[in-house]
Amino acid sequence: MNESPRPSISIALCTYNGMAYLPVQWQSLLEQQQLPDEIVICDDQSTDGTDELLTKLAADAPFAVRVLENTVRLGSNKNFERALSACTGDLIFLCDQDDFWLPEKIATMTRYMTEHPEAQVAFCDAWVTDEQLQEKKGRFWEVVRFDKKAQDRWQTGESLEVLLDGNRMMGCATVVRKSFLNVVLPVPGDLPADYIYDGWMALVAATSNAVHFIDAPLQLYRTHVQQQVGVREKEAPESVRLQDRLARRRAGKLAPLREKQLNLSKISQLLSERVPVTAPGLSQLRRRLAHFTMRSSLPNNRLGRVLPVLRSLQHGNYNRYADASANWYAPYLAMLGDLLE
Repeated sequence: MNESPRPSISIALCTYNGMAYLPVQWQSLLEQQQLPDEIVICDDQSTDGTDELLTKLAADAPFAVRVLENTVRLGSNKNFERALSACTGDLIFLCDQDDFWLPEKIATMTRYMTEHPEAQVAFCDAWVTDEQLQEKKGRFWEVVRFDKKAQDRWQTGESLEVLLDGNRMMGCATVVRKSFLNVVLPVPGDLPADYIYDGWMALVAATSNAVHFIDAPLQLYRTHVQQQVGVREKEAPESVRLQDRLARRRAGKLAPLREKQLNLSKISQLLSERVPVTAPGLSQLRRRLAHFTMRSSLPNNRLGRVLPVLRSLQHGNYNRYADASANWYAPYLAMLGDLLE
């Protein structure tokens, strides 16, 4: 039996004022058990000397390095888009300037992609650390609630459902096939606010169950105040008791539901422009969109709400779309709110 040829490896590294952390990340790339064939770096108009550092690092590297300096500041989405587009490898690893890759990362993820040709995108876990990469505070997946229940749903074909509850895939922990970029790029400029380039990539791949996860922490994820997207704990939403629900203004109740509906509608529109209408994940999206469209447009007349609310309850939608951390009675509280508020 002939072995598959070794895929060529690119790393897409984006930098912006990275002098403080870039040398450590670069050293971790040099210490990989499997070195990349090339690194493509897009610098987004750094002003702290990062460009001079990149020139020095490139000159001493044991692999090809191309440094692209943006003439205008692009921001993270378009900067990664440019870096990805310039890569030539069969597999492209996305890389931030301030983390640290464990030596086995490239080899482990390359082996996985070779053994799973159906995967277009894959992502690993990471150890969340302090600014000095010393104290391990736990695994990244714990922070984004990618627990056993969510992983089981993912494995049974509900990856898009899981992602619509919140992105679990961190860009800097991701590998993507070069051939898949023609579907993902360009990154839409009008994504809902909760999504950036990595969330978009995950959504597109999830429509065909082509985004896989590798259950291993293969890097250190540095937390510091300068990072654009971090793992700082979000404030818990204010709890709403039944008596509060009955007393609050209807507009206040409908506002978050309408925002949810608008975001889902936008995602549906954007995905329909990139993937076949028969993609299996789209039916999951349509079901969720229909549920929140119903909830956000219930009539003022309470009698007119009864049939659509009970129908959605019968179909299991109130339970399906309840927050994973909610109490067992939360779906029924939401249902009663829809009926009575």
